[in-house]
Amino acid sequence: MFAYIVRRVLIMIPTLILISIVSFTALQLPPGDYLTSYAAQLRTMGEQVDEEALNSLRERYGMGQPIYVQYWKWVSGIITRGDWGQSMEWQKPVKELIWERLGLTVALAVFSLLISWGIAIPMGVYSATHQYSIPDYLMSAFSFLGVGVPAFLWALIIMYFAQTKLGINVGGLFSEKYINAPWTWDKFVDMLKHLWIPGLIVAIENTAGELRTTRANLLDELNKPYVELARAKGLSERKLLWKYPVRVAMNPFFSTVGWSLANRISSITLMSIVLSLQTTGPMQLRALMSQDMYLAGSFLLLLSALTVVGTLISDILLAWVDPRIRLEA
Repeated sequence: MFAYIVRRVLIMIPTLILISIVSFTALQLPPGDYLTSYAAQLRTMGEQVDEEALNSLRERYGMGQPIYVQYWKWVSGIITRGDWGQSMEWQKPVKELIWERLGLTVALAVFSLLISWGIAIPMGVYSATHQYSIPDYLMSAFSFLGVGVPAFLWALIIMYFAQTKLGINVGGLFSEKYINAPWTWDKFVDMLKHLWIPGLIVAIENTAGELRTTRANLLDELNKPYVELARAKGLSERKLLWKYPVRVAMNPFFSTVGWSLANRISSITLMSIVLSLQTTGPMQLRALMSQDMYLAGSFLLLLSALTVVGTLISDILLAWVDPRIRLEA
């Protein structure tokens, strides 16, 4: 197992290098750059554009140089100095802008993952063991509804219900007095009070599919010979169910942890705009639209790195849960 983990970590390095090259190159494909867009915006507003100042900024950010020179300048800064570049729109170092938002995004994604698993697995097990019962039909209806309704619509519905019926303000992840405050225990508790609503919204969309997956896999496992053998040996139904077929039926959950987190982060983007959440989504979208290359490239690289790390965690969890898998072989 240790040799496998080392091998995977070594494979991650060229993977991340390739991702960084593709991400940075993709950002350069649209015509123009941030300063071109900024100058066009000033002209639209009827303001005077100082071409000398623009040329000075282009030289400062290396925009007049070939793309490989710009890429090397960015990556070498990350590796040697931990410098992720300068955000042209915000006029701040990128690392000052991304880390808190990235942490909040990951916390929201992991929180929604735990909620969806906590709901989908018990419901899926009950649905499979009570096939064609009324609760089974109700859970199937819930799963179809969850898959069919997009997350941003759930966000609007829950936001309306929370504000009109419960009197809860669901906008943002913090109360107003904690938005720019340094991290303290009170701020952390305040975040938890706001986190459950967006976490629930993201979880609903994924819970529906995971419920169907659990039900289908468990129905397939319940009819296999090893289950009949364990039952014939006198193993209690409850112990048999959770020790063997449920454990095997959960393989898709662990094997897709990396992709599940990536999908949740993607779905959080639109919901963050609807609920005004301080996550990576709104800032990343703004950086992409304004061609703020260092900020947008850093977001893409870090989120891709999370997917790669999540895939490694998936493989390790799968080997731990399913004894049939021998990664050393």
